[in-house]
Amino acid sequence: MFEQLTAYLDSVRERDPAPRSRWEILLYPGVLALGLHRIAHWFFEAEMFFAARFVNHFSRFLTAIDIHPGAKIGQNLFIDHGFTVIGETAEIGDNVTIYQCVTLGGTNPTNGIAGKRHPTLEDGSIIGSGAQILGPVTIGKRARIGAAAVVTEDVPDGATMVGVKARSTLVSAETYQREFMPYGTPCKDPCEPSPRLDDLEAQIAMLKNELERLREDSPEPARIAARQDSDGTTGA
Repeated sequence: MFEQLTAYLDSVRERDPAPRSRWEILLYPGVLALGLHRIAHWFFEAEMFFAARFVNHFSRFLTAIDIHPGAKIGQNLFIDHGFTVIGETAEIGDNVTIYQCVTLGGTNPTNGIAGKRHPTLEDGSIIGSGAQILGPVTIGKRARIGAAAVVTEDVPDGATMVGVKARSTLVSAETYQREFMPYGTPCKDPCEPSPRLDDLEAQIAMLKNELERLREDSPEPARIAARQDSDGTTGA
């Protein structure tokens, strides 16, 4: 038991540079929420639903993280900061990282029969801040969901998804980066099929500066004279 806890705390420390010791990680709301979820899930599996819900609501009160007792969670889940919602039929694999304000939400079955309504996150996936993953979709192994992305379709292994509605970047799944990427959002990889907005803004600023320089180098009287000559309004 102690060795498992130590291994879990070390796995969190590998993904978060902030803590100075294992003791500090024990104070993380995500760690407490996960521990209480193990208890709630045990009650849920034993069909002690009221007890499971009580633990669930107590955990949410303490941590601001709402994990339904029925959710299935693997080893070494790291929920950073909190304010996260995980639905009843969600399934989370091993070594998954979820940042703040993430929703693993469900969809309303048209037949009114409860079933698989929430996402499945496979091993090593990273869910960025504010991402919304909706419905019974599957996020592939080591896939990365960028901040504030909205995912409503399956994501292949290793893909990086950005935007609303989320779409894959130009980085192919076969060549995805294998090291851990904080927040799941690439900073240097191309994130859009067209040039990024910040690049376009930089180019516009450069063109404005060049135009101002040309205006300063060309005196106003000379420009007026050149315009008059071109119009044929001056001459002998």
